Amino acid sequence: MYRATKDKKYLDQAVAIAEFILNHPNLPKDKVPYWDFNAPNIPNALRDSSAGAIIASALLELENYVDKEHSKKYQAAAKTIIQTLSSNEYLAEEGTNGGFLLKHGVGHLPQKSEIDVPLSYGDYYFVEAMLRYKKQDK
Repeated sequence: MYRATKDKKYLDQAVAIAEFILNHPNLPKDKVPYWDFNAPNIPNALRDSSAGAIIASALLELENYVDKEHSKKYQAAAKTIIQTLSSNEYLAEEGTNGGFLLKHGVGHLPQKSEIDVPLSYGDYYFVEAMLRYKKQDK
């Protein structure tokens, strides 16, 4: 919203969300979150590749609108997520996983819907994150 409107309240909210996520004590070191930040069985709770992909893409967008310190922090976190999602743990081998890229997405665990499955929006944001990362000046 900030990119489209330049209304600072949207930037402030995006930064608050990013800081909440990145500073949450239950965010794993590899930065791919659990299906819920307060899942009762952490560290044995399911991880959510789709949430990780969304976070990575959002951080790479947000880094363009914040100061240098935050930009570096967001870029580093996104890189960690992308690297983790590109590992054998999350990235499906070609010809498997129903043609989806990412494994281990979680849609709505309390309703027993989309549990540990590939999710189309997870793949979308994963590709978007990789494209944004590739476009950065290195």
